[in-house]
Amino acid sequence: MHTQLLAPSVIGTKVNPSNCPTADQFGLLAGHAGLITTEYSYGKDEEIYGEDEPAEYVYQIIRGAVRTYKLLSDGRRQIGAFHLAGDVFGLELGKSHRLAAEAIIDTTVRLVKRRSLEQAAGTDVSVARKLWTMTAGDLRHAEDHMLLLGRKSAMERVANFLLEMDRRLAIAGLMALPMCRRDIGDYLGLTLETVSRALSQLHSEGVLGFSGARQIVLRDRQRLRSMDA
Repeated sequence: MHTQLLAPSVIGTKVNPSNCPTADQFGLLAGHAGLITTEYSYGKDEEIYGEDEPAEYVYQIIRGAVRTYKLLSDGRRQIGAFHLAGDVFGLELGKSHRLAAEAIIDTTVRLVKRRSLEQAAGTDVSVARKLWTMTAGDLRHAEDHMLLLGRKSAMERVANFLLEMDRRLAIAGLMALPMCRRDIGDYLGLTLETVSRALSQLHSEGVLGFSGARQIVLRDRQRLRSMDA
């Protein structure tokens, strides 16, 4: 359910770089006439869309963070991806969402009607190419995540996650994680206790340091890379 309607904007409007450490993916479509976006705000843990709901919109995060997940038959939650400021999500191959999406923290998203994007792609080769690039990136992440869950040990999974967040979040050497350890566990297919033990071991070995509840400093990236190899 959409909660707060803000002023509409044209795709390509600049996002404050301080809130957008990752690439502005919708910026790839900047300047295309007719692609109008609207902004909505969601509170912490608020649902953006549910699993199997019609995929009518494509979303970009202006500020905040989003998790996409699926509830398994045994009641467990498997998080498929974390989406951060600048990321685009909700771009589906079918007509409905395969995963549900929730705001991890207070989050503002920009959304555009999927039909508008499809129409633009049908008449503009550059838009079609950019949409394909986004879709290919999502598929690559899904494949990497599948391999992560199927082949790596608990410590290797945690090392992989820290390196991923380091690439996407670190500013001046500090990662401020929006997600909690339970989220991390549900992303990596591990229990909360296993994640906590792995982080504590890495801390005791001098690989990382803590600066607050969710702020992490990586002190030995090479060691993490060797674990993730």
